[in-house]
Amino acid sequence: MVALSDLRDRFRMTANLVDIVEPDQPLPNLPVARAVWTPQPNLPTSAECWIAAGAAHHTVMSTGAGLEEFRDFADLVDIELAVIDNDTTTRGFMNELRYNAVVHKFTDGLR
Repeated sequence: MVALSDLRDRFRMTANLVDIVEPDQPLPNLPVARAVWTPQPNLPTSAECWIAAGAAHHTVMSTGAGLEEFRDFADLVDIELAVIDNDTTTRGFMNELRYNAVVHKFTDGLR
C-alpha cells in the first residue's frame, strides 16, 4: 500500500507492506477491485505510523511493483519514502521521520 502526501516543503510517499489474505466470504457487491489484507507489522503499529507520517487516505495497492520499485521511483523523483514493514516499531518510525525532516532541511537544493 502506498500513498503520496504533500508536506508543503516536500513530498512523502508512505509505503506499508501488507499480506493479502483470503476474504472470509465473497465480496460480490463491491464495485471496485478488491483485496483483503493484513498490514505489517500489525494493525495498531501500522495505523499509528501511517497517521504520524501524514499518509493520505487515498492509497494504491500494487501486486506488480514491489518496495524496490517504489524506492527507485522515490530516488528518481527525489521524494521521501517512509516504509512500514515487519521490522517497524512506532518509536523507530517516529525517529526516522524526524531524521528525514532534518536531512531535508539541511540538504534542500544540494542535489
